[in-house]
Amino acid sequence: MNCPSRNDDTDRHPHWNQNPPALTADLTTRADLNGIANTRELDGAEHSNQSDKEQDKSPRDAAISRAERPAGAEQEQEKEPGRKAFTLSSAPQEDPHGKTSFTHFAAQCTRRLREILTKYSRFIGPGFLIAVAYIDPGNYATDVNAGAATRFAHLFIVLMSNLFAIFLQTLCIRLGSVTGLNLAENCRKHLPRWLVIILYIFSESAIIATDIAEVIGSAIALNLLLHIPLIAGCAITLVDVFVILIFYRPNGSMLHIRIFEYFVMALVLGVVVCFCIQLSYIQNTSVGQVFRGYLPSAEVVRGNGVYLSCGILGATVMPHSIFLGSGVVQSRLRQFDVNAGTVDAPTAADDSKSLDEKYRPSIAAIKSCLHYSVVELAFSLFTFALFINSAILITAGAWLYNNSEAAEADLFGIHNLLSTTIAPIAGTLFALALLLSGTSAGIVCTIAGQMVSEGMLNWSVRPWLRRLLTRSISIVPSVIVAGAVGRQGLNDALTASQVALSVILPFVTAPLIYFTCRSHIMTVITAPSENDAREGETGSAGVNMRNGWIVTIFAVLIWLVLVVMNVALLVLVGLGKA
Repeated sequence: MNCPSRNDDTDRHPHWNQNPPALTADLTTRADLNGIANTRELDGAEHSNQSDKEQDKSPRDAAISRAERPAGAEQEQEKEPGRKAFTLSSAPQEDPHGKTSFTHFAAQCTRRLREILTKYSRFIGPGFLIAVAYIDPGNYATDVNAGAATRFAHLFIVLMSNLFAIFLQTLCIRLGSVTGLNLAENCRKHLPRWLVIILYIFSESAIIATDIAEVIGSAIALNLLLHIPLIAGCAITLVDVFVILIFYRPNGSMLHIRIFEYFVMALVLGVVVCFCIQLSYIQNTSVGQVFRGYLPSAEVVRGNGVYLSCGILGATVMPHSIFLGSGVVQSRLRQFDVNAGTVDAPTAADDSKSLDEKYRPSIAAIKSCLHYSVVELAFSLFTFALFINSAILITAGAWLYNNSEAAEADLFGIHNLLSTTIAPIAGTLFALALLLSGTSAGIVCTIAGQMVSEGMLNWSVRPWLRRLLTRSISIVPSVIVAGAVGRQGLNDALTASQVALSVILPFVTAPLIYFTCRSHIMTVITAPSENDAREGETGSAGVNMRNGWIVTIFAVLIWLVLVVMNVALLVLVGLGKA
C-alpha cells in the first residue's frame, strides 16, 4: 500500500521516496497523521515510541532496519526545520570503546575553557591596581620588623589580612557594580551631611598616612640607589601626578585605561621578580619552618606582637583600597552596555553629572562582569599581594632574626644588612623593589584620594586641577614629616602610619558593610517584561543583590575583629607596652 507521509506536490521534489520501507514508521501516515506539523509537536513522544520499538528489536533486526532506510532520508530530516537529528547525538555512543564520546567531550571542555580564559583576560587590570595598595613601602617596615622580632610567626597575620582584604574587596566590587558609584559617592548619596564630613576627615587622614609611607619609601629608595637627598626625593614623587593626568581617565576610552593598568602591572611584576631573586638566596631554612608560620601562634599577641599585628593589618587592609576597589570596576560594566547599545559612550561631560544622573549598570552587565571581576581580584590579591608580603617577612625572618642590629634597624639598616649578610645585589634588589612599590602605590593612592574628595565633597573644578589638589593635600604633610623627623625617624614614621591606618580602618569599612546589606541600595532596576507590558503594568521591576545572611555575619565578625585588635592596641600604647 502506498501511504506517503509527504503527500503534496512531488514534481519539484523527485527525490522524495513515495514507497518507504515498512520499518520506517516515522515516515508513514501511522506516525504522522497530519503532515509534518504533527511531527513537530509530538517529536518527543515519537522519539520515545521509536526508541521503545528499537529496544524490542534484536541487534540484527536493527542493523537490517538501518540498512534498508533510504540514503536521503536522514539528510532530508536534517534539512527540515523543527526536526531533531537523533543520529548525531547517538553517533558517539556507537563506539564500543567510548573514544568518540570522550573526544567530543574533551573538545567541548577545551572550547569552553578557551572562551572563559579569553573573557577573563579582558578583566585583568583592576585587581592589580587594588593589589598595589597591599604592597606599599609601609608593608616593608612592618613586615621587616615582624620578621626580625618573631621570625615567621606573623605570616599567620599576613594570611589573615589578605583573606580579610579579599572578602572586603568583594563587597566593594558588589557595591560599585550594582550602584555604579564608588563608596565615597554612596556615602554622599545615602548618609547625612554631618556624618559624611566625619567620614571624609577619617578618609583623608588615611590617605595622608598612606601617602606618608609612599613618599618616604620612594625617597629612601632613591637615596639608596642614586644618593638623592630625602627632601628632593619626596619632591620627585610628584611625577606620578603627571602620569595619572596623561593616562588615567575614568570616563575615557578603554584603551587609555588599559594602558594605565598595564603600566601598573609592569611595576608589580618588577617587585615580584626582585623578591623571587631575594628568596633564592635564603639558606638553612626549610619549607616546613616557613609554612608553619601560617598557623596561629601565641607570638602574634605576646609582648610587642599586637603592635606589629595591627601594623601588618593596617598595611594590608588599607582604608584607601576600599574606596579604590569600589571605583575601578565601572569601566568594564559600561563597556559592556556600550557594546550592547543600551548606553552612550562616556564623555567628559559625565564628570559634571549629579549622582542620580550618573551611569548605572544594567542587570545584564552585572551578571556578565561581576563574577569575573571578583575572580580576577581574588587571584591578584592571593598570589601577588600575598606573595610579596610573605616574601618580605620571610627574607627578614631568615636573615635578620635574632640579629641585634636588625631589631632596631630602619630601611637603611635593612639595606646594609642584606648587602653584607647575603650579597650586595640583595640590597640593590631590596631598594629597587621599594622604589617600584612606592611609585605604583603613590599613583594608586592619588586615584583613591581623588575618589574620596570628589565623591564626598562634590568639587566642581576641572579634573586636572582637582587631581593636583587632592595629591597636594596628601603630599605636603608627607614632605613636612620627612623633613622634620630626618633619617633617624623615618622608620618609626612608617610603622606609625600603618598603625594609624589600622585604627581608621573600622570607620571606613562600616559604611561598606551597611550599604551592601541594604535592599534599597543594592537593588538593580530592570525594565518591565513583555507580559507586564501587555497587562498594562508600567512599573519597573528590581533584582535584589544585597548580602545574604551568611555574608552579613562574616562581614560583621571581620569588622569586630578589626575593632577588638585596635582597642587592644590603643590600650597597650596607653600603658606604654607597645
